[in-house]
Amino acid sequence: MKRLQAAGSALALALMLGVPAVPASAGEAVNLILNWTPTADHSPFYYAKAQGWYEKAGIDLTIEVGKGSGVSAAKVGSGVSAAKVGSGGSPFGIADLATMLVAKSKGADDVALMSIYANTGQTFYWLKSYGVNGVKDFPSQKIGNPPGDASRVMWPAFAKAAGIAPDAVSFVNIGPTAKIAALKSYTVDIISDFYNEHDLKVIEFGPDLGFVNWKDIGLNPYGNSLIVNGAYLQKNPKLVEEFVRISQKAFAACVADVTPCLKALLDQVSGLDKENQERQWERIKYLMTDEFTTTKGLGWIDGERMKKDYELVQTYLGMEKPFDVSTAFTTKMLDPAVKMDASKVKK
Repeated sequence: MKRLQAAGSALALALMLGVPAVPASAGEAVNLILNWTPTADHSPFYYAKAQGWYEKAGIDLTIEVGKGSGVSAAKVGSGVSAAKVGSGGSPFGIADLATMLVAKSKGADDVALMSIYANTGQTFYWLKSYGVNGVKDFPSQKIGNPPGDASRVMWPAFAKAAGIAPDAVSFVNIGPTAKIAALKSYTVDIISDFYNEHDLKVIEFGPDLGFVNWKDIGLNPYGNSLIVNGAYLQKNPKLVEEFVRISQKAFAACVADVTPCLKALLDQVSGLDKENQERQWERIKYLMTDEFTTTKGLGWIDGERMKKDYELVQTYLGMEKPFDVSTAFTTKMLDPAVKMDASKVKK
């Protein structure tokens, strides 16, 4: 009887205070697998999570460190990771869109929701003092990058656009954090990296640094983007829309003021240098900006550009099973009122 009285008293007190008498049900468990280890371009996701935006929308978000776009976009069967968007192992992911198209042709059930890099971040770096002065000097050189790196997957496209035989170079497996050390020690002759890491190399190598962004040779496919498993999208359209719009809102907030976003990132991820991440974010804002993200909506994916990306992949890599590229992306989840602020981008 005393227990019943105590329970009744607790219930009455809860009602008086406006507190639920029973714990609120947990939000929908949602996993986001990153393309690599977390850096500044992932900070909006950490910021939105720290602000409780996902939680308020009923989303219990887990952010998982990835091992390359080829991993986060590929279909299960490669044996590299079980948490892959294309197989349904993870509902959301970050992946290079050209790499995602390759995976989709192999059966991965992927749909792009929002571009993060409207311009390609893919860049090759080298040291002039080692005899490399441009793309024409790439043959016979060793390129260092991880095996799942998007630039390695898409190398045949770069090689053909640059007039180089695809087999003219050799690849050396190095970790994402070991690229500068490998170049400095001449373990490799060239490294691939995202343009957002540009300043770190400028500081390290100064005028000896040479580089070429893929855009410079006429290749500008969409870069890292937010993707979703197609079956998950069909089953949970409202949740996906909430997730996209919260993420879009977070990116806009970070463009306006990156300080709290980087704090959220650094609070959760160890080993990152704050000043380096600040420099990265300035480059990321440039990569986020094009005629569509500034007018149609932050993260907008243009249909004509996607057709060109599809043709790029089909021409240089081939499609195992051709598909209608319009099924590979949607802009319906984006809020057109949230646009990229070009005034925040340094020229």
